[in-house]
Amino acid sequence: MSTPLLAAPRGARRLGVIASLIAAAAMLTGCSSGADSSYGEPGVADAGFADGGADAPAFSDEESAEGTQRSTADRAVIITGTLYMTVEDPIVAADRAAGIVKNAGGRIDARSETAPDESYGGSASLTLRIPSSRLDAVVDDLRELGTVDQYSTDSYDVTTEVTDLESRISTLRASTKRIERLLAEAEDISDIITLENELDGRQAELESLEAHQRGLNDQVSMSTIDLSLTTEPVVIVEDDGPETFWDGLTSGWDALATFLTGVLVVIGVLLPWLALMALIFLAVLAAIRVRRSRIARRAPAATAPTATAPQASEPPGPPTA
Repeated sequence: MSTPLLAAPRGARRLGVIASLIAAAAMLTGCSSGADSSYGEPGVADAGFADGGADAPAFSDEESAEGTQRSTADRAVIITGTLYMTVEDPIVAADRAAGIVKNAGGRIDARSETAPDESYGGSASLTLRIPSSRLDAVVDDLRELGTVDQYSTDSYDVTTEVTDLESRISTLRASTKRIERLLAEAEDISDIITLENELDGRQAELESLEAHQRGLNDQVSMSTIDLSLTTEPVVIVEDDGPETFWDGLTSGWDALATFLTGVLVVIGVLLPWLALMALIFLAVLAAIRVRRSRIARRAPAATAPTATAPQASEPPGPPTA
């Protein structure tokens, strides 16, 4: 009888320990983001040094410069920019630009080209991903491809976001390992289900944060430059006219051929309509002739009785003496 009574409190204690550990892990995760948000704010320990009191440590100029250089090097900055250039052959220049970037350890994320024609010299555009440490050197090499029309860059400091991500990922990894250890030691089915659900949720969140961290690190380590390559506008020079007799004869013949071609085209367009009008005219003419022949046949029949009727004799006149 004593065994069942002791089993229940022991199971209850196990559940209480597991619940408290999960709650503690959640509190640690929340506290890490809260601590990161207050990063850089002066605290009580910094108050004495802010006023430059007697307790403040003295730093030499070399140590101060070294600290400033270290803080600048630890910054996470995303650099993007655009570079517009005029070159002789955009396609060839695009190939050279791609080679410069690849030799510097970069890559080409996008590329588009437009072939030249009679009135357009062609163009090319590339999206360059250049290592941030070699950005200036690569841009100097790209300037040699032609004439730089415009070059501009923008910088975005994401140091705080990078630090916050690192802290959250570190805390979440530690919490995940603790839950994995609890899951390995759990024996009760309900404890296993609870721990597995909690572990799945934390692993999904961890994978999402790590993916975001990888993308952010890629943007920081590889600067993005949009390169546009074009040529000078093509100027079309109009011909003033023929200069020799043969040129005049050729121009006249070409003009005559063009005129005759135009006349033939007009005739070809009008010929179906002319044929239709001719058919309509012939039909009307035939109808008129039929009508006239009918009228001509009716006319003799109407005048025949009048011609054969006997003439009335005149009454005899008075006798003459």
